[in-house]
Amino acid sequence: VQSLLCCQNCKPQYFQNLCQLQQPNKIKELPLLEPEVLQVHAPPFVSKETNSSQVIGPAFSRVQRRRSFIKKASANGEPASRVEATSTTEDISVPKDLDLIALPQLCFPGGLQLSTEQRDDSYHFLVFTDLFGNRTHGVVVQYYRAIQDSGAQNGHRWNSSKSRLYAPFAICIISKFPYYNALRDCLSCLLVQLRPGRLADFEETVKEFSAKLSLVPMPPPGQLHVSFNLRPLQVVLPSREDQDRPVIDIDLHLPLLCFTHETLLQVLSCLLQEQRLVFFSADWARLTLVAESLLLYLQPLCWQQPYVPVLARGMLDFIMAPTALLMGCHISHFEEVATEDLILVNIDDSNIQTSCSENAELPTIPLAAAESFISRAECLQLHYDLELCHLGAGTDTNELRFHRRAWQRNLNSQIQNITLELVVNIFRGVQDFLNYEHRVFNSEEFLRTREPADQPFYKKVLDTHIFHSFLRDRLSRKLDAFSRMELNTRNHAHRNRAMTESPRRPLLSELSRSGYNSYNSPENRLSKRLGASLPNLEQPDTVAAIRRGRMGLKSPQKAVKVFRLPEFPPPLAYHYVQNYYSDMVASLGKAINATPPDDSALLARYHYLRGLVNTVSNRRLDALEDFQSLYKTDSDIFPSQMVKSLVDSLPDPERVQADRRPELKRLISRVKRDQERERARHGNEQEEGVVKRFELPKKYMQLEEFVKCVQESGIVKDQGTIHRLFDALTVGHQKQVGPDLFRVFYTIWKETEAEAQEVCLPASVSEHIEPSECVFKVSSSVKTSRGVGKIAMTQRRLFLLTDGRPGYVEVAQYRDIEVSSAPFLLLRIPSLKLRVRGRKDAFEANLKTETELWNLMVKEMWAGRNMADQHKDPQYMQQALTNALLMDAVVGSLQSNKAIYAASKLAHFDRIKTEVPMMVPKTTAETLKHKINPSLELTAPQAVDVLLYTPGTHTDTHSQLWVSVSGGKVMVFDASSWSLTHTCLQVGNARVNCMLGVDQDQVWMGSEDSVIYIISMVAMVCNRQLTEHRAEVTGLAVGTDKYSQKVGYSCSAEGSVMVWDVATLQVNLLMRRSIVEKQMDMSSRSYVCADSAEVCVWHLKDTTRPYHRVALQDCAGCHCIIKVKNQVWVGGVGRSSTKGKIYILDTERHLVLKELHGHNDRVTSLCSAEDRYVLSGAAKHDGKIAIWKVE
Repeated sequence: VQSLLCCQNCKPQYFQNLCQLQQPNKIKELPLLEPEVLQVHAPPFVSKETNSSQVIGPAFSRVQRRRSFIKKASANGEPASRVEATSTTEDISVPKDLDLIALPQLCFPGGLQLSTEQRDDSYHFLVFTDLFGNRTHGVVVQYYRAIQDSGAQNGHRWNSSKSRLYAPFAICIISKFPYYNALRDCLSCLLVQLRPGRLADFEETVKEFSAKLSLVPMPPPGQLHVSFNLRPLQVVLPSREDQDRPVIDIDLHLPLLCFTHETLLQVLSCLLQEQRLVFFSADWARLTLVAESLLLYLQPLCWQQPYVPVLARGMLDFIMAPTALLMGCHISHFEEVATEDLILVNIDDSNIQTSCSENAELPTIPLAAAESFISRAECLQLHYDLELCHLGAGTDTNELRFHRRAWQRNLNSQIQNITLELVVNIFRGVQDFLNYEHRVFNSEEFLRTREPADQPFYKKVLDTHIFHSFLRDRLSRKLDAFSRMELNTRNHAHRNRAMTESPRRPLLSELSRSGYNSYNSPENRLSKRLGASLPNLEQPDTVAAIRRGRMGLKSPQKAVKVFRLPEFPPPLAYHYVQNYYSDMVASLGKAINATPPDDSALLARYHYLRGLVNTVSNRRLDALEDFQSLYKTDSDIFPSQMVKSLVDSLPDPERVQADRRPELKRLISRVKRDQERERARHGNEQEEGVVKRFELPKKYMQLEEFVKCVQESGIVKDQGTIHRLFDALTVGHQKQVGPDLFRVFYTIWKETEAEAQEVCLPASVSEHIEPSECVFKVSSSVKTSRGVGKIAMTQRRLFLLTDGRPGYVEVAQYRDIEVSSAPFLLLRIPSLKLRVRGRKDAFEANLKTETELWNLMVKEMWAGRNMADQHKDPQYMQQALTNALLMDAVVGSLQSNKAIYAASKLAHFDRIKTEVPMMVPKTTAETLKHKINPSLELTAPQAVDVLLYTPGTHTDTHSQLWVSVSGGKVMVFDASSWSLTHTCLQVGNARVNCMLGVDQDQVWMGSEDSVIYIISMVAMVCNRQLTEHRAEVTGLAVGTDKYSQKVGYSCSAEGSVMVWDVATLQVNLLMRRSIVEKQMDMSSRSYVCADSAEVCVWHLKDTTRPYHRVALQDCAGCHCIIKVKNQVWVGGVGRSSTKGKIYILDTERHLVLKELHGHNDRVTSLCSAEDRYVLSGAAKHDGKIAIWKVE
């Protein structure tokens, strides 16, 4: 609770005058009065200094000032000296951002008016926003008390009961968190105490109530709620679901009760487009609750414009603000407000209109997303009474409230899921148009992929602050609820495309399903779903993705625990409050002891709460110890700023004690390191928050600027390819690319995409082509040796689309083409002539001016296919395809006699085959099965530091490959298809040295920063850490102790070995030993390799026996070693070249069985996949993963 305020007209003499006027009926209607502040209470309420001499102190230990009196006194003309004297003693505990002038109006938004009869209590809710966009929340209750006045007029007394007036009082609780239901319950309990009490006791009762609320701790994010007893109600404070979500303590289904689904979608569409909206209702409470629910529907998008859900009658001029806004008014002001250019939403009548015209066309949510939302929302059960049909009448109020809360929590969860799915369906695919390195969003390309009917909606949304903030989080790779749902509902082909780098084109299966117009329709050429050209990504099928979203998104409701606080102390003196905190710490200690070790999430919440209580009770060291334990239970809720403040506030004696406790010493050292890292990173914060839109260049570009521009455009990311493109565009010119040339090149690239996407193949043609193929290039209609038609190029083949009745004629698959070794530039090529293996007659096509270009593209595709087959690496084929399409765009943009020569600069694989034949040794070709590239989403290859294979379970997870690259980045692949499932899990900021699958849900990762990070394989989050090591962690292993309990082993660079209890994550044993670089134990032998050209074998049972050396031919060093079946695989680097080598040793004979050459840089990591395959990773000049078959 931030503060508590009481309002009423505070002039008793004026009440008496009204009573006298009312008695003889001198006035027919009571006038509106001006409310004023009576009391303001704000924490801290109890301090050691003010109560040290009192045995039992008052409930409120400070003199609170009424700030509103000061300003109103000066307005009434009081002497300035008196005003100055009052302001100098003003209580500083009243929040500075609390406007006590405007607040009384908001407590009585309809005006303060006396009543001749007792009225029911009424509640409403407020939201305050400061200049920085931070919100505070208020809950207000209005209740009436009789004015005790018994007077006389002209010497005669009258019966005051017949002319009694009732005065409204308002009590407002202000909090930083939107606990609307909980604080309404608190005010209900307060009224129970105030009604029978005397007015003289009013102030003390409110003070004590305020002080009690200040003792309630805020629950941490997660599934632990906090409850406390205010009598007669047990009040529950729900926690946030996770760090990124706000507190939800309202009934989210209220908008679904107030609006039809179509109207609700219209309102959400207006919010997304940042229209000027005003809500109307006859119920003040309904205004805020509906507005807050609607804003929660849009999460993770956050409304950032002016937001005042309740406007008092004197604040209607706020609506004239010339900006987007969201405000709420009483329905009686509808005609007065409707004169402005606004979107008017009548909550009571479920009506939305513009102030200009009721029939004005309002923006609409995209159709596919809207239909999905309506179908899901229709399945919701919104009426609690239907849940009670089979139940009897309850007699326990708190039990009835418990069941109602459980029902509401479940319904809220369903609504959040449905609305999140709506947001995901609206913005699905945004990440495909992002360039993370340069923080660029290609908005034009994104718009072209939207349906024509939806484009007006997106054009407005893309220019809003709410979308800009959303983009900033996407570019920062924020893993929030949106990212998780978008990833889980992404189609398999979309994920799998991340493993091959190719320009963006729709699959043939999608073309046939979506029914594109023919490419012969030039008027529609650039209008329909012109895909962006980001590599690695494919055109998502929006409708199919939405259908997938309807299935499989029903996550089970997480179990909720409620921690019940002790009873509040009767007198709130200092030592009683300290005893209360001690009782709370004891209760939390019991809860921790009763919680099983495997429930780490719940343990973390208990430790957090206990640390919070220890902090406010000045037990700093105990608080730090509780917060330190969060590293092992859930580091996501670690309160960095609070711990920093605690460390900074430690007095010298406590600092000495902390240095004597190893865990606290490590924590303090880590806090200092984090502070230094934060200061070093401070200069980049502004750059990290920037979101840029892609724009065509306006000046000449040197190579570095050209690389950045091409990457931002999304054409290609690879720097080597961009360098070759730069050389091609600058042939015969100064080494710079002009804006006009780049614009022409970019336009031709996009037009080629449009042509390919407009292809509509009949079923008789598409049945000959694999569903995963894409059409990338189509020629003009030409005469060929097999008929007249258009030549189509996919990533696998060439085929002829015959004219007239569309037909399919196979030309050739690239691997079957026989290409002449003569350099193409030495010969004049009159026509495209292809000889195909196994066919007697050659295919010939008269492509006229296109002949040389097609010949160049076909040779590059053949070379790429050949290399892809030899090296078992599909990326070569995809790179060759990119090169071919770039050749096409270069020839079209240059339009000169040097165009073909310029395009030849991009014939990368054809040149490699000509200059350096890359034949793969037979042994390597027989053993190598496949290659994958984990660096495709990066601008340059990254070294593969560590590999780990984890077998799947029958129910929860598939087998997975974990790949660590530089800077603590971890990628996860589905080992059944080698498709990328998680692009980038960040594990600290340092290099990962080792990984270990400990059980079915834990992967341990040892880092250079001396921390062992623990990742949950199910939730895919890294929220636990082991921080006991003092140097970089170099090795991990798992085993069992003498009691058959699973234990983990870890070693670090300074020679310490720790034995961990896997269940409790406690250190059971600490040893010291010297560490070799790489070691592997096998029953009776130990194989060790160092940075040399040999492997040493020791006999473990008899260490006195001399060790055996196995020399590795042409080896400059070994970097990794594993055992697979009866073999030992050693990864290293060759001496005669810098290429990587893998040596396979026989464990019995100690001989080298095979040498494998599969990497262009040293082999840095090896892992085994169930002894059937071995996976090897290479350093940054190669950066790929090879998959080898084990014999």
